[in-house]
Amino acid sequence: MNRPTGGGGGSQPRQARAAGKVQVKEFVRQLMAEMKRVTWPTRDEWVSATVLVIALVVLVGFFTWLVDFGFEKLFALLGH
Repeated sequence: MNRPTGGGGGSQPRQARAAGKVQVKEFVRQLMAEMKRVTWPTRDEWVSATVLVIALVVLVGFFTWLVDFGFEKLFALLGH
C-alpha cells in the first residue's frame, strides 16, 4: 500500500494546519475588504445591460438563421 513519506501517518503537522487556517482567514479578510471597494452597477445600469445582451442575442440568432436559410436555398439551386 502506498503511504506518504515523512511518517505521521499522512496527517499534516499541527503547525502546518494552523498556518493553513491563518492563510484562509487572511484570504477571507482581504476578500471582504476588496468586495467593499467594488463599484457595483445601479439598477438602471443593470437593466439596460441586460436588455442590450438579450437584444444582441436575438439579432445574432436572426442573422445566423438568415445566413443558414440563404445557404440552404443556394445549395438547393446548385444541387438540381
